[in-house]
Formats: sequence, C-alpha cells, structure tokens
Amino acid sequence: MHSPIEPIRAADGRAFQAYKSVPAVPNGHAVIVLQEIFGVTDTIRAVADRYAEEGYLALAPDLFWRLEPGVELAHDKAGVARAFEYLERFDEAAGIEDIGQTVAHVRAMPGFSGRVVVLGLCLGGKLAYRAAASLDVDAAVAFYGVGIEQHLDEVAALRCPLMLHYGGRDRYAPAEVVDRIEAALLSSGPAARAVLHRYPQADHGFYTRGAAEDADAAHARTRRFLQAELGAAR
Repeated sequence: MHSPIEPIRAADGRAFQAYKSVPAVPNGHAVIVLQEIFGVTDTIRAVADRYAEEGYLALAPDLFWRLEPGVELAHDKAGVARAFEYLERFDEAAGIEDIGQTVAHVRAMPGFSGRVVVLGLCLGGKLAYRAAASLDVDAAVAFYGVGIEQHLDEVAALRCPLMLHYGGRDRYAPAEVVDRIEAALLSSGPAARAVLHRYPQADHGFYTRGAAEDADAAHARTRRFLQAELGAAR
C-alpha cells in the first residue's frame, strides 16, 4: 500500500497533516482514524493500514498539531504523563473542526463518491461520538471513548449509526459510566441506530494492546457494522 502524508487545509487556512493508507483494492469508502492521547503513533497507523487492507481509504489526522505537530508518545510512564499534559491543553472544539475539514477533504478527492466513517480510540472515541452528532459522516465507531458521559446531551443530535466498544476492566471508563452512556442511548429515539458492546475481561486499549480474542471480536463486529451500514459505494 502507498502510505504518504496527506496535507489537510484547516478552517483558518493553515495546514495540518494526516497519515494516509491507500487500499490495493478499494471498496469506495473511507475511514478516518482518530488518535489516542499519544498522537498519530505506529499503533494508529497500523489501525489505518488494517482498514486499508479491507478496502477503505484510511486517513489519520494529526489532531494535536496546534500544540505540536507530529506528536508520538510511548506508552511508558513518561509518555503517559506527557500525553495527559497534551490532553489538558487540547482544544476539543478545534479538534472536531479539524475532523470536519478532514471529512470534507476526503469527499473532495477526485473520483471519491463513497461514504465516510469516523473511527476513534480513547480520546478519538469520544471525538468520533461527538462527530456523529455534529458532522457530515455516514457512520461512527468509538473504541473505549473516554469522556462521552460529559456530552450525553448530544445523543439526541446523532446523525448516523454509531457503534461503541468498552472493556469491563477499563478504569478510565468504569462500568457505572458505561451504564450511563448505554441508558442515554437507549432512551433517545434517534439513537436507536446506536449499539454498545462490552468485553468483561478487557482493559483500556484492548483493541490494539489487549487479548486477541476481545480485539478480534470487536473488529469482527465493526466490520459487519460498517458493511451493513455503508453498503456499496455511491
């Protein structure tokens, strides 16, 4: 796969970068992969590559670019500390705007006429949920989105099908928080197109750093969800 860096125009006219993974056999659709608090790391690029292998044009925008372009942090003690520092300084509204610019960029690509998915992990999971309530996307997937419970007023505004995945041992999204999210989704009419899956033995980050059984189950569910919701390219 050809995997260059794709420049994206921000709303203020500046530019930021996205990792792009191009499928060998396109299915006509695109997946925008939204980063964890560690930046667009090898882990995030691997997620993009995985979906490109399944036929999706995949882009992973650098959402921390206003703080420092190209942030890539390790999952060690020092990396976690720095990641939380970036998170505290992160302008979430600007990040969602950048996701919107990435969506628009994909839709404007020559020959592209398919559907666009946002798929996020951790911080990116919350942003995928919020994008589903505010942007022109066709489906959204959130893996262990942290902080969604702070935006449950947006459930009624969901514009597209949404799938969420949570681990039962996730200290950043404990069971009582996931219960609140699920109750809000179930109580809202427009959110009837949302589904939440739990993995009792899984911890935070299980999709890329957990037991293969849970990661594979979540990926299989996501594949079926996207195939059902996206259908053939327009």
